[in-house]
Amino acid sequence: MIDNRTSRLPSFPRDLFAGTVVFLVSLPLCLGIAQASGVAPFAGLLSGIVGGIVVALLSGSRFSVSGPAAGLVVIVVDAIARLGSFSTFLLAVLLSGAIQFVFGMLKAGRLASYVPTPVIKGMLAAIGLLLIVTQLPVAFGIGDEGSAAGHAAHGAATVSTWFGHVSLGACALTLLSIGLLFAWETQALRRFALVRLMPGPLAVVLLGIAATLLLGAFAPAFAPAAEHRVALPSLASFAALQGALQLPDFGPNFALLADPAVWRVAITLAIVASLETLLSLEAVEQIDPERRPAPPNRELKAQGVGNLIAGALGGLPITSVIVRSSANVQAGAQSRLSAVIHGVLLAVSVIALTDVINLIPLASLAAILIMTGAKLAKPSLFVSVARQGFCAFAPFIVTLAGVFATDLLSGIVLGLLSSVLMAIGGNLRSPIMLAQHDDHYLLSFRKDVSFLGKVPLKHYLRQIPNGATVIVDVTRADFVDYDVSALINDFVAEAPRRGIVVDYRQRPPMSQQETLRAWARRWPRVWIGRSPEAE
Repeated sequence: MIDNRTSRLPSFPRDLFAGTVVFLVSLPLCLGIAQASGVAPFAGLLSGIVGGIVVALLSGSRFSVSGPAAGLVVIVVDAIARLGSFSTFLLAVLLSGAIQFVFGMLKAGRLASYVPTPVIKGMLAAIGLLLIVTQLPVAFGIGDEGSAAGHAAHGAATVSTWFGHVSLGACALTLLSIGLLFAWETQALRRFALVRLMPGPLAVVLLGIAATLLLGAFAPAFAPAAEHRVALPSLASFAALQGALQLPDFGPNFALLADPAVWRVAITLAIVASLETLLSLEAVEQIDPERRPAPPNRELKAQGVGNLIAGALGGLPITSVIVRSSANVQAGAQSRLSAVIHGVLLAVSVIALTDVINLIPLASLAAILIMTGAKLAKPSLFVSVARQGFCAFAPFIVTLAGVFATDLLSGIVLGLLSSVLMAIGGNLRSPIMLAQHDDHYLLSFRKDVSFLGKVPLKHYLRQIPNGATVIVDVTRADFVDYDVSALINDFVAEAPRRGIVVDYRQRPPMSQQETLRAWARRWPRVWIGRSPEAE
């Protein structure tokens, strides 16, 4: 045991550096996601702390970093509006954690692998577009045209439009921030060590703080007022911390536990957060230099515990986040300690950096979220899915439109139904082929044939005239449904009466080993244990 601990000591400096980098990435994102969700900044930071410390300690992933996610903003905003209060929403977050833990106990971690990629991409694109739409008013400081308070909140330098009052200071800061984020990724700036070390969102936050201080000193009319900046309460005492925590509302006699609306939000959060977590795990595995997989069921249980705690204390829902996880890998993290360090630094910032954090303009955070949404819904994504053909593009568009028209869970369900319909259509179209040369016919089965193949098979059999010669080739199909086999057998039995000569070519009986190999090929993700191909 002593030797093992000693061998891990050299990795601590690298974990410390990586944890610091992830903290610098996470801080503005936690604040921005809280602002986009319409809740107090502390709720976002609290989720980052729980995700960084609790989930990281329970997770089996070396590099995954958890916290509030931009992908859940749409659900949070809609759920708070539906349930009527943030405290009732916290109950749904708590219940979603319990559901996720049950998912992990039931070993449902692999089910996400069966969600079609176009549906996932459609969901992410819809989230990206909704992020952009919802953050534009904040980015440009749009306030109620008839509201003096709204006019003052954005500074005196405003322009009246049919949208309302538009703050010139917020517009300028947003455009500068978006330009900085674009420039931060260019090769011209990446040559500098400072740019490579400092995350783009942090640079935007520092720009916002500098703008607040400079404009406040030299051009107060353009400076963002306190109402248009982050408002994190001071947590200098234990009593202040207790006041910042918000408990879930169970209702009188725990009546809200039986509310279908609460359970609908909880189930939606559990499914979407689990999907995003599992997708993030797969992405982290791809960028891990050693390609070390993380146990998905253990991750679901860790996320469940994290959301239980977040819901109980007043935080936003938690999920594994690819932006922070990839920053963790790129910074040279060696173990889960880097994620824990990031969570500890977030906790320290809540106590020690309150005055600095409260200088951050909301326009800066909105710019970060707009760029996040643009990356999720970039035009190249639409082009790449469209190139895959109609069977991929249709579920993508259906999911995207479904999320906009209804909600996230309903959009995903519509996308899944669309994918199933595409698969059924492909099965009806392509498993059986009939070729003709004079009075000779070839009826070939090119892949597995389900009961849905009865319709085209009946159509083809009707086309074969009396006195023909028919080859029925089933050798390439691993599976033929009983109803389809019965149709073929009836045709073969009727053939002599019609003067038809039938050459029925079937697969030879498979050995047990060959059967196992066929099953492993058809359901590779379900196969557990050693692959029969290795024997």
